[in-house]
Amino acid sequence: MEKEKQSCNQHLFDLTDKVAVITGGASGLGSYYTKALLSAGANVLIVSYDDQGVKEMNTFASEVGRRIEFLKLDITQEYAALTVSSEVIKRFGKVDILINNAGIQIRNDWQNFQDKDWEKVINLNLNAVYYLSHEIAKVMDKQIGGKIINVGSMQSFRAGKFIFPYTASKHGVIGLTKSYADALAPLNIQVNAIAPGYIDTPMTKALQENKTRNDEIIAHIPAGHWANPSELMGAIIFLASNASNYVTGITLPVDGGYLLR
Repeated sequence: MEKEKQSCNQHLFDLTDKVAVITGGASGLGSYYTKALLSAGANVLIVSYDDQGVKEMNTFASEVGRRIEFLKLDITQEYAALTVSSEVIKRFGKVDILINNAGIQIRNDWQNFQDKDWEKVINLNLNAVYYLSHEIAKVMDKQIGGKIINVGSMQSFRAGKFIFPYTASKHGVIGLTKSYADALAPLNIQVNAIAPGYIDTPMTKALQENKTRNDEIIAHIPAGHWANPSELMGAIIFLASNASNYVTGITLPVDGGYLLR
C-alpha cells in the first residue's frame, strides 16, 4: 500500500512528454523554471529576444534526455503571440503549459521617470502576458485543458517608489491571473501565478553587498536568508502538474515568509 501511495504521489508531479512554452526561459530565474520542467519530463520551447543561455539550456536538456527548442522573438511586437502559438504547434503539435516569465525593471525617481520607460515595462510585463495567454488559451481550449503560470513579484503586493511601471505591471499580472482563471476554469485550464521573494542572483548582488539594505531585508524574512533560485523549482512543478488541477486563480509567494512582516 505504501508503494502504491508513493507511486500515486510521484505521478501527480510527472510532466513526461508535456510541452511547455517559457518566455525568457534561458537565463536568470527563467532558466530554473526551464530546468525544473525538463527534469520532470517536459519538452520546452523557450521564447527569448536574444541568445543568452541557449548553450547551457541545450546542454541541460541533453543531460536529462528531453527536447528543447528556441524561438528568438521580441514578444512585445505586433502578432508575436500568434507567432509563438503557431510555432509551438508546428514544432511540438501541442502546448500544455505556458509560463509568462519574461520581464524588465527600470528604476528612476518620480520627477525623472520617462514615458518611454513606462511603456517599455508595461508592454513586456503586462501586455505581452495578456496577448500570449489569449492565444495559447485558444489552443488549450481545443485540447481540453492546460496550465498558465504567470510570474509576479513581491511588488505584486507592495509599493515601489522608484519602479512605478514594474509595480503597476506586477499588480496587473495578479489581476489578470484571477480574471483568466475565472474565465478559463470551465475549459479545464488552470491559471495561477508565482511571486518570487528575494532571490540570490547576479542581478541582486549589489543589493546583497549593501550591508544596510541586506540587513533590513534579512530581518524582514522569517526564513532568515535570501533564496537560492532552485527553491522556486518545486512551486513551478506544482503549478504545472496534475497536482494543482483543483487550484486556480492563486498567487503563490515563494518568499521565506517575507510578506508576513
